[in-house]
Amino acid sequence: MTTSKREDLRRFRRRRVTLSQLAAQLEVSTATVSLALRDNPAVSAETRKRVQALAAEMGYIYNRQAASLRTARTDIVGVVVHDVLNPYFAEVFRAVESELETYGLTILICNHRDSIERQRNFVQVLQQQNADGLVLCPSVGTTVADIEAIMRTGTPVTLVCRDIDGANAPSVRGDDRHGMYEITRLLIGKGHKDIAFVGGLRSTSSGRDRYAGFREAMTEAGLAPVLDVPELMTQGDGRKAAEIIANHSPRPSAVVCFNDVLAFGLMSSFARLGIRPGVDIAVTGYDDVDGSETWAPALTTVENGSEEIGREAARAIYALIVGEEPPFEHKLIAPHLVIRESSG
Repeated sequence: MTTSKREDLRRFRRRRVTLSQLAAQLEVSTATVSLALRDNPAVSAETRKRVQALAAEMGYIYNRQAASLRTARTDIVGVVVHDVLNPYFAEVFRAVESELETYGLTILICNHRDSIERQRNFVQVLQQQNADGLVLCPSVGTTVADIEAIMRTGTPVTLVCRDIDGANAPSVRGDDRHGMYEITRLLIGKGHKDIAFVGGLRSTSSGRDRYAGFREAMTEAGLAPVLDVPELMTQGDGRKAAEIIANHSPRPSAVVCFNDVLAFGLMSSFARLGIRPGVDIAVTGYDDVDGSETWAPALTTVENGSEEIGREAARAIYALIVGEEPPFEHKLIAPHLVIRESSG
């Protein structure tokens, strides 16, 4: 790179185009420029077009920090979950983002990977940036005190997908106990007695409740789990669990998985081991993520209301941000059983 090009780049990095510069060049007020950049109909369409064209030409970037000093709002909401690779959470993100967009809010996403320290660090960064609120799927180890500490700073919080018992923050999630109860009953109704349960972090509300629903259905039928492999969550975990199940005596005739991605990993490894899912062994998942229907065999699972959960979480956090009462305290979204080929 030549010396002159480096100097040009340094000059561009130092330059920050302001509203006043745009206004002076267009011979309008800074208020008009500000409204035009936000596409406010109070400014004529012709003026809006002129302002936006010049802003693009000069490389104007909206100064959110300056705006927040004027309005005490940044229009940013943090969304924090434990596994952004799980397609279920991608569906929740999409619903949260779509709903908040209607209020003019933008989301920032964090993957805490079930590390309480990563969660605390991200929350601290959000608060330093004066984010308006936080939608949180709490990490393993999160306590009521952690939630209260966030709220004491003035940051509104809504919990999503997982609960913290006793936390004074609105929460919305699927009815995990009932959904897992129903899918276990399906397998029992098909004649299965040697049923294994795979996965779930039992210290979380979702892990606890899904396992409780499974045990409730088994106990009603006078059955006990032939095998329980806890604390697994990912496709890789499912592939490892397949070996454990294949070598267990007696080998289970059916496997209830905590989520769909575990079931995907399990079924792929079963196929490599010469065990045909849906024929030699029944497999069920949970969440009904994108791809469940097209997997081979198509996965029997529980539709877990990702879009509704995301929308409701967005509504709750927005109400808190604008100083209104949230539309609910604790909300359970009804699950729906989806029966496909993998359950035989």
